[in-house]
Amino acid sequence: MTETRSFTEQDPIRVFLLDDHEVVRRGLADLLDAEPDIRVVGDADTAEHALARGPALRPHVAVLDVRLPDGDGITVCRELRSRMPDLACLMLTSFDDEDALLDAIMAGASGYVLKQIKGSDLVSAVRTVASGQSMLDPATTARLMRSLRTDPADTPSVPSELASLSPRERDILALIGDGLTNREIGRRLYLSEKTVKNHISRMLAKLGVQRRVQAAVLASHLGSPERVEHSSRHCAP
Repeated sequence: MTETRSFTEQDPIRVFLLDDHEVVRRGLADLLDAEPDIRVVGDADTAEHALARGPALRPHVAVLDVRLPDGDGITVCRELRSRMPDLACLMLTSFDDEDALLDAIMAGASGYVLKQIKGSDLVSAVRTVASGQSMLDPATTARLMRSLRTDPADTPSVPSELASLSPRERDILALIGDGLTNREIGRRLYLSEKTVKNHISRMLAKLGVQRRVQAAVLASHLGSPERVEHSSRHCAP
């Protein structure tokens, strides 16, 4: 877990903005730059530009629009955090979309807020995620977690599908369910990031799903939080 840290006017929160609308970017920049302990260090209007510019600016927080003309902010979140594990990503969207929320959690986002949020609340959200805390809308998150626990999701064969996984694949699936990135999974299991990606590809094929987020839903069927420690005893790194 990221350690809680504080920022000051001399050591401000460095923020990077990604939104395809110039008016939105300017509005966000004006709002955040007005705060003495926050500084907007750069922005981008496409996923490609964000991935090219973001890492060099070394932001503490990235405020990312979910829907973009050349991709989506969730993929940008996953890629940026792979390069900068300490980066806090705050997803900003016009839509109350449960699939996008789950995707954001799985990508390692620290927060997910709607564009209808008040300016003062957005400033607070930036400070919250910069300090290392989570800023996920409580009502939306609670509803999502309830649906994951109660919705069979048309997966009557989940137990047999999970039974086909190797102990290592079960370890990785559990960690995906905990929201870890490929790089974080590799560190936890003493594997290279490429090896983790190969395991995930084979695992998704066995489970019959195409998307990492679907695998995360299936991970909820694995059982207790001790599953990784238990299965790890049967599989050397």
